[in-house]
Amino acid sequence: MLELAKFSEVSVLCIGDVMLDRFVSGSVNRISPEGPVPVMSVVSEKDFPGGAANVARNIAALGARCTLAGVTGADANGATLASILAASPAITAELVESRNRPTTTKMRFIGQNQQILRVDLEDSVPLSSEEEESLLARILPLIAEHDAIVLSDYAKGVLTRRVVSTVIETARRHQRPVVVDPKVADLSLFAGAAILTPNQKEAHAVAGFWPTSDQDAERAAREILTRFDIESILITRAERGMTFLERDGTALHIKAEAREVFDVVGAGDTVVATLAVAMGAGVTKERASRLANTAAGIVVGKKGTATVSAGELDEALARTRRKNAIVLGAQTDAREQLRALVSEWREAGLKIGFTNGCFDILHVGHVRLLQYARQQCDRLIVGLNSDQSVRRLKGPSRPINSEADRAELLEALTFVDAVTLFEEDTPLELIKAVGPDVLVKGADYTVDRIVGADVVMERGGKVLTFEIVAGKSTSAIIERSQVKD
Repeated sequence: MLELAKFSEVSVLCIGDVMLDRFVSGSVNRISPEGPVPVMSVVSEKDFPGGAANVARNIAALGARCTLAGVTGADANGATLASILAASPAITAELVESRNRPTTTKMRFIGQNQQILRVDLEDSVPLSSEEEESLLARILPLIAEHDAIVLSDYAKGVLTRRVVSTVIETARRHQRPVVVDPKVADLSLFAGAAILTPNQKEAHAVAGFWPTSDQDAERAAREILTRFDIESILITRAERGMTFLERDGTALHIKAEAREVFDVVGAGDTVVATLAVAMGAGVTKERASRLANTAAGIVVGKKGTATVSAGELDEALARTRRKNAIVLGAQTDAREQLRALVSEWREAGLKIGFTNGCFDILHVGHVRLLQYARQQCDRLIVGLNSDQSVRRLKGPSRPINSEADRAELLEALTFVDAVTLFEEDTPLELIKAVGPDVLVKGADYTVDRIVGADVVMERGGKVLTFEIVAGKSTSAIIERSQVKD
């Protein structure tokens, strides 16, 4: 997708509570004679970046660049975390080393694939004024250099009121969106943020009731936006999906997409990372929320502190498009349905593309044209000549395949989002109805000969041509098939 292709151009500044996640795995075969506790024989230890560091890891996995700012202790775990981060070329770590606190470390003990104990090593007191100064000195010059800012709050003392207010004020001055994953109930701490991502428990702590139903989630979201100076909110609701709301807007309830849940550890980090990267790429907050929901559905299907790549996200979106692909006839009510579909896509911030043709015998030239057209937009509509239209254009022996068969073949292609028939000789009225942002035709047409080009360009859209594949045409295929030995 075009929006995912832009992820590699995005840089995100992630600030918050960095941690080291340590997974100690082994076997448990007996109970200790010293007390009623299991005895684990350790087989392996694996370390991963956790907390804000896992957000940075997710940002990098999506193909973007990340600068990570936080505080570690002057200890071995801090050195381990710094070493892991240094191994990722997409992450630049700006870590303040404190001699007053340890590196926050979560040790999970896994026996027979089940977590039997977690041990936390931490000190959650707020940063000292000296530590605040050191952190701000590093991050403030970086804000203007990044496309989006993340505040990853795990309530470990790094995101003090001074740090948060200074960062948000500076980000707003440079017109950079601030995405916040909060842990505290006093959301006034994050006044001025572009979007907050509380989960159900965190929303309950603020609103006073559980946002289990869509109605309750919307009520909680509106109450939070009314009480606090925040632009928008995305409440993550586990298996119930997510609820997105902008101030004075209509609530959007997004269904969960997870097919099978293995582990929810780090899912919130994936959500905030996807939001930040998408918004940094210029995607609307509503569309970014949908992408974050899809990413969360992928990551909970993995074990441990996992991430999602842009490729995985693209594949998941392709599966969703296949479920939502639509074929429309040429009648008036179908044309109205098409307008409604285009309006829905536009409201989601999506770029609409259009191409057209008879597509009588689908061949590689058609496929490459359609692939190219889809790469230029977020949703591709294909205008398909009806049987009567083809006969008038090509003669009484055409089409070889019926309009129903041709439409079904086009609809089956992953890069086609909608197929709509038209009875006229040209797609001009259809193009006027769609108002595409991008119009694509084969390079055997010059722009001045492309039907509807003037309509698209008057709206500020683009008209693109694609070099046709030599020797690949329906007429040539028919001619070869009629040659006798």
